[in-house]
Amino acid sequence: MIQQNQYNHLTAKERDTLSFPAKLLLNKKVLIGDVLDFGCGFGKDVELLKEKEINIVGYDKHYFPKYPTNKFDTIICFYVLNVLMPEEQANVLMEISQLLKPTGKAYFAVRRDIQYEGFRTHKIHQKQTYQCNVKLGYKSIFKNENCELYEYKHYNQINRKENPDCPFCNPNSQTELILESATVYAIFDKFPVSNGHTLIIPKNHLKNYFELTFKEQSACWFMLNKAKEILQKKFNPDGFNIGININETAGQTIPHAHIHLIPRYKDDVKEPRGGVRGVIPEKKNY
Repeated sequence: MIQQNQYNHLTAKERDTLSFPAKLLLNKKVLIGDVLDFGCGFGKDVELLKEKEINIVGYDKHYFPKYPTNKFDTIICFYVLNVLMPEEQANVLMEISQLLKPTGKAYFAVRRDIQYEGFRTHKIHQKQTYQCNVKLGYKSIFKNENCELYEYKHYNQINRKENPDCPFCNPNSQTELILESATVYAIFDKFPVSNGHTLIIPKNHLKNYFELTFKEQSACWFMLNKAKEILQKKFNPDGFNIGININETAGQTIPHAHIHLIPRYKDDVKEPRGGVRGVIPEKKNY
């Protein structure tokens, strides 16, 4: 169960003008194509950007709860992450990665003027609300003492010079990206053993899963749970195997840690009993 800040929506503010990040992006002319305001609050940016002929819709869990069903060229997310708990933040990043078209861009505005992190009593609503500082590993395109604006593209759409021979540090731009968070992404296996075979891949280039930090490991498993929900809905498997190969002796062929999430289907093998014990065939049946 995700730890939540149940009153985060109370931090939404009534405004008569465009927010500062919206003005900045409008002036940069990057609000192109189909645009989504994710966590739009009362929807003032949506209203005013529509007047400027931007093709935009808004989604907010509390105020505009109809969840989008299509993908977008541009997604904006202003001051949402600052009022969310860490697991909620990761969930928002994954959702936006799903809603963004393969070559689209998302823009995250975060506050830089927060002096006190944690829960506090809201002055008007007298409820406990949460706020924290947020730093993302995305490209920073603007920063002042009040806010910072990040530009996000899918991990496989960014050209990197680091580890040029690693297919997980430099995934093919045509590869379908299932999910992405700040430190992990998920794709379908290039050589699947079943329909929907998925890889959960930390962005940190480490060969051994056990070399990952606890936070990185936790992020992998958090994403695996989300990927399982997607695979269940898309392929309706009857079960799953989860596996990690560590070192060549255990069958690892790519020297970059990753987790296999393998959907299983009734009668896909003659005798499924033993499951992952099958890595040593003569020990499978017991």
